[in-house]
Amino acid sequence: MDLIIYTKQYKEPDAISVFLDFYYSLNMTHLASDLLDKGLSPDKITQAVAAAMKIANASGLETMKHFMPVYSNLDHCIIQDCKLSHLAYGLVLMNADADLPIVGQFQVDLLLKYLERIH
Repeated sequence: MDLIIYTKQYKEPDAISVFLDFYYSLNMTHLASDLLDKGLSPDKITQAVAAAMKIANASGLETMKHFMPVYSNLDHCIIQDCKLSHLAYGLVLMNADADLPIVGQFQVDLLLKYLERIH
């Protein structure tokens, strides 16, 4: 019987990386799957998260501080999910389906707050 996957050496987890993952996750209080309750479909959430991550990378943000892939339990099924910081949650909402009232309201509220600040 042949082994399909075999690694001669296994890399032990770097204690600092593990600690940083834990530390950053403390500020990630949202889950991408929470947007299912707001009317977004799983595909639309995936697209919005991908767009938000591209924006974060292009803006020089360290994505590991704002996005963390996780697994969640939804209706007795395990799904791929993503923990999000407040900033990441906002970026996902900004890039979600504009036909949904929550997305439009978020964008209008954000713009109004910005305009109030500059005047």
